[in-house]
Amino acid sequence: MGKLTKTEKSWILYDCGNSAYSMSITTALLPIYFGMFKAGESMDLGYFNSIASILIAVLSPVLGTIADYKDKKKRFFIFFFLLGVIFTGALAIVPKGQWQLLVFFYILTAIGFAGSNIFYDSFLVDTTDNDRMDCVSSSGFAFGYIASIIPFGISLAVVWFMGLDKFLGYQLGFVITAVWWGLFTIPMIKNVHQNHYIETEPHAISRSFTRLGKTFKNISRHRTVFVFLFAYFFYIDGVGTIIKMAVPYSQSVLGGDSFDMFVLLGILLVIQIIAFPCALIYGKLAKKFTAKGMLFFGIFTYIVACIFAYSIDALSDIFILGALIGSAQGGVQALSRSYYAKIIPKQNSNEFFGFYNVFGKFAAIIGPFIMSLVTDMTGVARYSILGIIPLFILGFLVLLAVPKDTEKVSVFVEE
Repeated sequence: MGKLTKTEKSWILYDCGNSAYSMSITTALLPIYFGMFKAGESMDLGYFNSIASILIAVLSPVLGTIADYKDKKKRFFIFFFLLGVIFTGALAIVPKGQWQLLVFFYILTAIGFAGSNIFYDSFLVDTTDNDRMDCVSSSGFAFGYIASIIPFGISLAVVWFMGLDKFLGYQLGFVITAVWWGLFTIPMIKNVHQNHYIETEPHAISRSFTRLGKTFKNISRHRTVFVFLFAYFFYIDGVGTIIKMAVPYSQSVLGGDSFDMFVLLGILLVIQIIAFPCALIYGKLAKKFTAKGMLFFGIFTYIVACIFAYSIDALSDIFILGALIGSAQGGVQALSRSYYAKIIPKQNSNEFFGFYNVFGKFAAIIGPFIMSLVTDMTGVARYSILGIIPLFILGFLVLLAVPKDTEKVSVFVEE
């Protein structure tokens, strides 16, 4: 790929920051902490994940369209970043037993995290060129995974020292995550700038809605974009669901008393280590086998992981499951982002990444809801993971309809 530029490094560093949130809040510490607030009902977190996803999905296209105007993108990015960081730290001050307030703060952190990612992802077109996008995007996820080990490892040590059943350790973990996220965002704010934009015009908000309507009306001009988004809607549902529900699922299937929760958190740390080189490998292999080819491989890996997850009955199985998930997680997310960035009109990147997030967030409503619902209906959490497999299969089939070579659609989308 060659030496990274200062702008590319600064963009990648934000992934290093917000991955701490994804690891500590979404995947590990908060699900356990929520279970301590609302004993025995950790799978209910799936419902609240769905609420947060609905809210950001509704906001995404409108915010993205407005942010395409000159000098607007970074302002929106900073607002949502601050919302996420402030309320991540605020999770630590929720009084014991007030799980409703904990959920409210968590939803605000999720909106901040997802909202800032709309604009962060769209900054990819301002950060590098098409030839480097797969590798730069993959590097973001890869270094994000490996960097998140540091704050998460510190948080694990604090939780261990304070006691696994004590609130204070988890609360300090939330503060550590917020500080880490904030510090690694500073280079992004200083060095990454909006290069592709629409000039500011009178009545910008009403004009934004007009542009949004035209995009829907002229959907045939962007057929490849929307076919890809349809595929993405299905397969990213499974990816996001596994990220959010891995701990509650394992806890429910294996039972809280049958294994040491601290060991499970350690396994999640191992996933991050595996994901680091695998995300970079996906980026490099995309040059030989195309991004589409590597997405197929990643989706297939997730299907295998779901089948294996159904059969787990010992702590050692989680290591194997973690390896499967870690090997595909970063690659699928990174190449989805870079493939999409290459086929959209760059001056409308925020608007189109708004759609990208709509499809992703509405997809994320289905998976956690299915897992929570199946568990409630059957009383057996193990069955819930099987409900995710059809979504990967549908994503695989729809993805067959998009071209391997993004150059074939570049003129088409720039009309």
